[in-house]
Amino acid sequence: MAPFGGWMMPIQYQGILAEHAHTRRSVSVFDICHMGEFMLQGDPVLSGFDRLVTQNITAMPLGTCRYGFMLNEQAGILDDLIVYRINKAGWMIVVNAATTPGDLAHLKENLFTGYSLEDVSSKMAKLDVQGPQSQEVLKNIFGRKLEELNYYTFSEFKIFDHQSCIVSRTGYTGELGYEIYIAGDYVGRLWELLLEDTRVKPAGLGCRDTLRLEMSYPLYGQDLDTLHTPLAAGLMKFVDLSKDFIGREALAREQENGLKEHLIYFQADSRRAPRHGFAILDKGRKIGTVTSGSFSPSLGVGIGMGYVAGNYNIGAQLVVKQEATEIPVAVVKRPFLHKTSLFKAGINP
Repeated sequence: MAPFGGWMMPIQYQGILAEHAHTRRSVSVFDICHMGEFMLQGDPVLSGFDRLVTQNITAMPLGTCRYGFMLNEQAGILDDLIVYRINKAGWMIVVNAATTPGDLAHLKENLFTGYSLEDVSSKMAKLDVQGPQSQEVLKNIFGRKLEELNYYTFSEFKIFDHQSCIVSRTGYTGELGYEIYIAGDYVGRLWELLLEDTRVKPAGLGCRDTLRLEMSYPLYGQDLDTLHTPLAAGLMKFVDLSKDFIGREALAREQENGLKEHLIYFQADSRRAPRHGFAILDKGRKIGTVTSGSFSPSLGVGIGMGYVAGNYNIGAQLVVKQEATEIPVAVVKRPFLHKTSLFKAGINP
């Protein structure tokens, strides 16, 4: 049984490699109850909410969600988040666990008037159902209406004596997947119901990290932080510069003046895995630091990302190092894993 509502889900249940392969091949359920959720009611412009996030939320159709950022005045990333448009003036904001208190304070400090804001993190539970068979599994619970969900859309469903829950077609693995938001009193029943399907197995934090890294998805607190901007992280597609938001002026200046460092992606030619904090070297000279690194179960080699100063084209040969450990790596294009790679690895269904 998962520690629902706890600060951190287990590292593993049956082992990171087994859980990783099962997610890529079938379907896994992740206990993500530690994430933060806010409910905001108010006009996005009049309340000031629109200027607190980088994505264009005023144009969002009902039933859609968008990934983006909250920035400080220097354009440093306070958090990455997903905004859900529940109704014309109703929003759910999903944030990272460790940043929840700070995010709530930032919202309260910078919102204007004519809004209501509630932190529902302690009331709401969240399970992620991820893998190529996830839709077939969830159709047995929620019905064929689930098939109507496109990527980054959501809908309300009924379960357990008409209990409402939100199901979105989103996730952090690169596979077909869904995230379920349900009242905390019902999450244990939902967990058990999911595991009654023999295709479903529980997965922990360890394989969640290897799955997201293979897809080059950044992790807040490692790859994203207040010292780096969306431009440095290569994530400007989630920023709408045509509107006003906190940090916009600093971001525009950075675009004009150029970056001091930026995020790159690299791959080893062996199973040796770079780790967070390793130095990145070019001909013995330190040029940056690894932010995320791991062994890739799908590719069978070490992969990672990190911030470096200077331009390094695809194919550039570098070294990541910590003490006596030195791993030759090559700069690669993101993501590390493509669907063809799943077939080559023999783990695609």
